[in-house]
Amino acid sequence: MTKQQLDYLDELEAEAIHILREVAGQFEKPALLFSGGKDSITIVHLALKAFRPGKFPFPLVHIDTGHNFEETIIYRDQMIERIGEKLIVGYVQEDIDAGRAVEQKGKNASRNQLQTVTLLNTINKHQFDACIGGARRDEEKARAKERIFSVRDEFGQWDPKRQRPELWNLYNGKIHKGENVRVFPISNWTELDVWNYIRRENIPLPTIYFAHERDVITRGGQYMAASPFLNMDDEDVVERKNVRFRTVGDMSCTAAVESYATLIDDIIDEISASRVSERGARMDDKVSEAAMEDRKKGGYF
Repeated sequence: MTKQQLDYLDELEAEAIHILREVAGQFEKPALLFSGGKDSITIVHLALKAFRPGKFPFPLVHIDTGHNFEETIIYRDQMIERIGEKLIVGYVQEDIDAGRAVEQKGKNASRNQLQTVTLLNTINKHQFDACIGGARRDEEKARAKERIFSVRDEFGQWDPKRQRPELWNLYNGKIHKGENVRVFPISNWTELDVWNYIRRENIPLPTIYFAHERDVITRGGQYMAASPFLNMDDEDVVERKNVRFRTVGDMSCTAAVESYATLIDDIIDEISASRVSERGARMDDKVSEAAMEDRKKGGYF
């Protein structure tokens, strides 16, 4: 890596740490939303740099669909034990059981969208006024509309027309009672920036990010991990493939890519050559052209 690249990562790191400290200074009850994916793992690493040797001024919050990759949950629990921070888990299954969320039907049913109900309930229960997350502007066009401090109304809804100016790195966290702010410290990072930073900082990741053999089925031209959470039928043929995951989400909507990249340098080479965004492996984004924006307006992160 060249000196110029290192300086650029230093600049991105400094901006993200500044944003995290702004959250701590401006809000009374912030939270860090943790998915177990590389972006939220990177933010945890940045928070360690921002606040150590003290404790985080916020808990980590994981919205558990019950259909997660086992590797992600194992990583989450080991990480929490290692850093000694508080973890709050919101369970989608509890909202299904209580009738607040309705399980989808059909072959491509997923619990991914049901996370919104559990997220909003968790925010309301704990009275969080700011939620930090790992969304980046290069992931998807709706996310490109977000500012770093993105206000949500008392119903958790996002209005892209209510975005505030953020000149000279000044972030306005003023909100009315019941509202909350979604904060994106790595909004100006790209997928490649994240991987270069992970390599530089030697940040451990869940094993599913690296190439491994897995039973998969092909659905919609994508490799889906064969699991009890997929509604499989006779048309679904299980194959053994060498794959890895570029993004981590609910097993029922997250596709893998065929890969033999077992080292970070190999993954960086793959990403550099790819013309498809990592969100191209998320089946829930393919429902419509505005699928992500519609979910964000309803309270999705």
